[in-house]
Amino acid sequence: MRERGKETGKAEKEGGEWVEGGEWVAARPPSRRSPPPWPRRLSAAAPRPARGPPGGAAPAPAPAPAPAPAMAPPPSVLCLFDVDGTLTAPRQKISAEMAAFLQRLRQKVKVGVVGGSDMAKIREQLGEDVIEKYDYVFPENGLVAYKDGKFLSKQSIQGHLGEDILQDVINYCLSYIAKIKLPKKRGTFIEFRNGMLNVSPIGRSCSQEERLEFYELDKKEHIREKFVADLQREFAGKGLTFSIGGQISIDVFPNGWDKRYCLGIVAKDGYKTIYFFGDKTMPGGNDYEIFTDSRTEGHSVTSPQDTRRICEELFFK
Repeated sequence: MRERGKETGKAEKEGGEWVEGGEWVAARPPSRRSPPPWPRRLSAAAPRPARGPPGGAAPAPAPAPAPAPAMAPPPSVLCLFDVDGTLTAPRQKISAEMAAFLQRLRQKVKVGVVGGSDMAKIREQLGEDVIEKYDYVFPENGLVAYKDGKFLSKQSIQGHLGEDILQDVINYCLSYIAKIKLPKKRGTFIEFRNGMLNVSPIGRSCSQEERLEFYELDKKEHIREKFVADLQREFAGKGLTFSIGGQISIDVFPNGWDKRYCLGIVAKDGYKTIYFFGDKTMPGGNDYEIFTDSRTEGHSVTSPQDTRRICEELFFK
């Protein structure tokens, strides 16, 4: 038997171990087996593949996701409202009850307002947030337009008519007003707007009491009706329309720039029915053209209460 000590150096070099009986056993060579195809511990980003059911059958397919609910079709009806005398008393603020009713109506149809006044006056009457409260807002007959809370477009009367015709109309109106004898006259006889001239024999700066006084006098003496007839004769063939608006004024604008103008804006939105509600629907009134237009179903009203009554009959019964 060899001495263990003499073999120690060689054994340590070759690797191995002494076993009982004094024999040297070489170390087993390293395994060449490939590592498993995936690590034993799987991360959350790489989940373990699911095992199929016993017997080798294919796993059941995952259930299909539920279909998304169908979106409701857009309303096919639009209601357009005049402001003075229709949604509010003339030049007064809308009542809380009427404002709430219009929001309830918006759950059934689209709602728009179209007035002859400028945007500042419409905000005074319907609220500072008027363009967010209604689907369409059309100051100055739609010559200024808002939709879904955003500015849409604006037209200019001076760009359309030119300065010469504008000055002829303004000078003639001031001369005519100077010859009228009234119980009272105040200031702002002509108000220049984007889409029209607003002419007032008493002056727009009159008080509410003075406004009502003139309105009652006008119903008896037809002051504005005679004024309009005179303007129509003087400016025949000039492409101008003259109409009685509100309680104290006359609107002057290019032909076609009445409240029908807004119908061209909403036409592309494809409404099946457009209702219009207004109080000045008689010939010569500033609601007459849109009220009688074949594109609208017109309703003549006498007050905000009358407007609400008709809407309730149409949409809530």
